[in-house]
Formats: sequence, C-alpha cells, structure tokens
Amino acid sequence: MLATALLLASTGCGGGYPPRPKIPAPVQNSQLGPGDRMEIFVVGEKDLPKDYMVNPDGTLDFPYVGNVKVAGLEPQEVTVVLREKLAQGKILSEPQVIVTVKDYASKRVSIIGQVQKPGSIVWIPGMQLVHDAVSQVGGFTSIADSNHVLLTRQVGRDKSQTFVISADAISEGAQQDILLQAGDTIKVDQRIF
Repeated sequence: MLATALLLASTGCGGGYPPRPKIPAPVQNSQLGPGDRMEIFVVGEKDLPKDYMVNPDGTLDFPYVGNVKVAGLEPQEVTVVLREKLAQGKILSEPQVIVTVKDYASKRVSIIGQVQKPGSIVWIPGMQLVHDAVSQVGGFTSIADSNHVLLTRQVGRDKSQTFVISADAISEGAQQDILLQAGDTIKVDQRIF
C-alpha cells in the first residue's frame, strides 16, 4: 500500500508535461528581403558607409554602383555581386567585400494569444521559442496555458503541421527549447479553469 502511494506520488510530480514532439529541423533561409539590415565592409575603403538596408523594391543603394537587386540572394551571393560590380565599374581592381546580416526584418515569427504583447517579431538565426520569442513579447499572461503551446510550422510546399509544446517543461529544464524558423506561428491559449 505504501509502495503504491509512493509510486503515485512520484509519477504525479513528473510535471504532467506533454511529451516533446518530433518537430522537423528548422529550414534556415538566409535569403535577403525588404527591410533586412546588413553591414557591408569593403577592405581598404574606410570612408564608405557600413550600414545598409534592403529597399522595399528589393534593391540596395551602394556607393559607386547604384541600385543592386539583392532580394532573394544569400549574403555570400551579395558579396559576389558587389565585388563584380565594383570591378566592372573599374572602381577597385580586386575588391574584397564582406557582408554580415544584422537583422532579417523580412523574416518574422508570429506569437498570438495569451502573451503580454501578441504580434509579429523579427526572426533571427538560432532563435528559440521560450528563451527568445516568448521573452520578446513580454512573457505569458496570468491565464496562459503555457503547458500546451501550439507551434505551427511550414514543413513542405503548401503543407504545415502544428505541434504541442510545453513551455513549462522547457522553462524548468525538463525539455530542450525549440529552434524556430522564419514563418513559424506560436499560439498560446488560455487555461481552462
């Protein structure tokens, strides 16, 4: 009888978390889009500005070469394009260009429901569900069901899946946090009282 009571007590203290779902690894899409901010450094050209933003039409205004279409390109492709344009315009003979993305404003994660400031936030590579996304929106409300958070992710062309995540288990270290991908939607429902 005592052994049964101890077994029930120990299983009841397990937190009652839903099992961690098998979520497909996030697809890392680093293609540039309108509003993305980057730092561009041309070796030996200390007087050139370093901070740039992709224009709404997907172009970048770069000194000496004018408007360059960069939307849909990876940062390393932008490096090649700028190098070629600087060389073709005979601005520099062998330009060395370094492109570093500072902010993917065109890539977002939506967080709706029972969080302090629901809305859309800028996705950054390596962003995690609880430690980054939920904290950026001020955390959960007092009536949030943080043990059953819904994550909807694009998993293929025209196909999405929804997974149940326990933010409580993540916060308490019982499960690992979830890496997010651009376009994910996080929904936090209210607890049933």
